[in-house]
Amino acid sequence: MITIASLIVFLAFYTLYYTSKRAVLSYDLGFEKWMKDNPKPTKLIGLSLLVTAYAMWLVTQSLGCGTLMFFIQLMTIGSLIVILQPLKKVNSKALLALLVFVALLELYYN
Repeated sequence: MITIASLIVFLAFYTLYYTSKRAVLSYDLGFEKWMKDNPKPTKLIGLSLLVTAYAMWLVTQSLGCGTLMFFIQLMTIGSLIVILQPLKKVNSKALLALLVFVALLELYYN
């Protein structure tokens, strides 16, 4: 559940990053161009994903711990996206491998 919330936080920040006017954007995938061309629906999708991830953190943790972990995760993922996206180090294969590895760790230690 925490891995899924982490993925949703990543997707939310990534969609909100593509609505920025000052960001260095690359259009490797088709939906990235759509996100840049349609900023209003993209912002709504990003904000709804953030609310969903926060709700998932609240369900898995308590109010204080869930809020703290959500904001720590949001700052960490946000800074990684801002730093690594202009260098084109964020790709789907590496993210999928990382997601599978973290999900297996989460299942093993629960």
